Amino acid sequence: MKTNPSDSILIVDDEPVVLNALKLTLEREKYNVVACASPVKALSILEERDFALIISDQRMPEMLGLDFLIESRRLRPNASRVLITAVLSLPTIVDAINKGEIFRFVAKPWLREELLATVRNAFHRHELIVRNEVLQAQTQELNARLMTANSELEQKVTVLEEQRQKLDTANTELGARYESSLELCRRILTAYDPILGGQAKALVEFANKMSESEHFTEAERHALRSAAWLSDLGLIGVSRELMRTFRNNPSQLTERELATLHNHPVYSQTLASLVDFRADVGETIRAHHENFDGTGYPDGLAGKSIPWPARCLSVAVGFVESGQSKQAAIDSILAKSGTAYDPEAVRLFLKVTHLVHLPRQVREILLEELEPGMVLASGIYSPHGLLLVGEGQALGSSTIAKIRSHDQIAPINQRLLVYL
Repeated sequence: MKTNPSDSILIVDDEPVVLNALKLTLEREKYNVVACASPVKALSILEERDFALIISDQRMPEMLGLDFLIESRRLRPNASRVLITAVLSLPTIVDAINKGEIFRFVAKPWLREELLATVRNAFHRHELIVRNEVLQAQTQELNARLMTANSELEQKVTVLEEQRQKLDTANTELGARYESSLELCRRILTAYDPILGGQAKALVEFANKMSESEHFTEAERHALRSAAWLSDLGLIGVSRELMRTFRNNPSQLTERELATLHNHPVYSQTLASLVDFRADVGETIRAHHENFDGTGYPDGLAGKSIPWPARCLSVAVGFVESGQSKQAAIDSILAKSGTAYDPEAVRLFLKVTHLVHLPRQVREILLEELEPGMVLASGIYSPHGLLLVGEGQALGSSTIAKIRSHDQIAPINQRLLVYL
């Protein structure tokens, strides 16, 4: 029969009657009891197995109970130790506490209930000690694992930081190379046709100003800026003579020559993919000559089917390539707002470029920026000249909703000015 140290008791007493009485009393309470009349033999037993509780008589011929318990503490330190004695002297008590770490004293003759209560408490103490040791061992193991994990984590963090630094360096170098590639494309354009190079530089400046507004996602910002650099790259394949005719006498161009020019956004898209592979950049380049009313080229896109960055770039291209004075170019853009150009893109272009000087108390806004409480600095008209909202009128939520609803049906193509 296997014994469990957690419910085992070792009793040591040289008097057989006392020993048997103790053993019988405790076995009735379902404890596993080992009785031994010799303390020397009991020590041999302790060397081989563990006990939750050791009970010993004090006066024995081979060895005093206190000395036995002191030695048993060396062998089984977690066991609770109880000393049974007929005479409790102060020196015995002091030595028992200081040397033997005795858990309890039981006086002869003992009271059964008192003895059983002492045994129960002794078992409880042993259980707490064992559990505490297990918890301490688990804690130490967890601490060791934690230290190992922390060390590994620190190493991984160090590696990740090194990788991040390398990645930052690589991104910086990549960004610098990308900018160099864009500048190289502009210089190629300039070498081929100085006018194209100058227009590209102006387009980049306008694109940067527009993209700094809150009306773009990060991807749209990148598409607009990159497309401004690369949108005319396909014109390198057009002869210089054809370019001169287009600028000076466009009416003399044949249909075939016009088709060649109208396909340059497609050529630009193909060449730009060698510099920037992102699809939205190519789509913006391809669509930058599409008209808001669907009459543009090369695909005849209309309205919001034209990418937003392309609609904005189209306005900048119209201004840069107009060949007119600043005011005449602005007037031309405004005249084509709602047909060639997205009115909202026109408003954004005029707002961020500050090409038109407004009175201090007036500012330009986009349709989506209208808010209740704003006061119009100029009336809002339909494309057919019908007054929708008069100058000086304060805008309410319902009025703004009507303006936007009308814009969905017939785009409002004028500038929107409000008082500060």
